[in-house]
Amino acid sequence: MNAGTQKAAQAALAAEHAAVYGYGVVGGRVADGRRAEATAAYHAHRARRDALVRTVRDLGGEPVAAQAAYALPFVVPDPAAAVRLAALLEDRVADVYSDLVRAAGGPLRREAADALREAAVRAVRWRGSGLPFPGLAERTADGKDATAKTNAKSGSDASQGTDVTH
Repeated sequence: MNAGTQKAAQAALAAEHAAVYGYGVVGGRVADGRRAEATAAYHAHRARRDALVRTVRDLGGEPVAAQAAYALPFVVPDPAAAVRLAALLEDRVADVYSDLVRAAGGPLRREAADALREAAVRAVRWRGSGLPFPGLAERTADGKDATAKTNAKSGSDASQGTDVTH
């Protein structure tokens, strides 16, 4: 496989590391009625992360390590913010898996497509609505990522450390 596939797999692995961390926060703040959903997502991201570690090694790379901590894109003081964070985590994971779908072929491409679909479905469950093209960054008229505008409006606090959503 080519360097583009390895780079996309590394990006997916980094996103899974961030999602695992982020779901630790979500699980601590989400309402009791949604805690099982957060736990299931946490375990799904851990499983994907572990599979990607093997994939990156199979592609001849050294798997990117998880950061010790990640800066959250906004403060998560309550269950509503935890739900917003969960949806954002899933959107970001879908984004990197769309890159892996584009870069990979064969079984890895199918796995990436499955992961993209799963993240999009979880995002819909958290948000209550879907995106027209999950995994593809929506662009505004000025060419900037619509997600970045959403983060700015939500009071992004990513000035310290690595952003949990990247």
